[in-house]
Amino acid sequence: MGGAYSGRMRPLPLPFPDETESPLVTELRFPTSGVTVRGVFELNEFAVLTPENLEFLRLYIRVRGNLKEVERVLGISYPTVRARFDTLLRAIGYEPEQADPQAEVLASLERGEITPDEAARKLRR
Repeated sequence: MGGAYSGRMRPLPLPFPDETESPLVTELRFPTSGVTVRGVFELNEFAVLTPENLEFLRLYIRVRGNLKEVERVLGISYPTVRARFDTLLRAIGYEPEQADPQAEVLASLERGEITPDEAARKLRR
C-alpha cells in the first residue's frame, strides 16, 4: 500500500448531504514513507468548516485578526463582517460574546454611520 499518492488532491466533501455529525477518518496515508495507519480518528473543528467559513478564517488570519481590514478586503459592512465572524465562532464551538451596546454606538460613530447627535441620543438610553 505504500508509495506516493499520484491522484489529484481534493478538499473534503463537507458539509455532506443529510449528515449532521462530523465524519470519522479511518485511514491515514503518509506518502513519503509509504506508511498507512488504520483506526478511527476524529477531525478537528477546523477540518470540518464549510468552504465559506474556511475562506473567512484564512482571510482573518492573513489580516492578523483585524475585522476592519476584513471589512475593507471583502468590501462589506462591519456588521456583516461581525455576523460572519460570529458564524465562524459558532462553527468551531464557541458562543460569541454579546456586543457592548455602548461600544457598538461608538464604533458606528467612528465609521461615520451615525452623527454625534445620534450617538449621544443612543448613549443616553
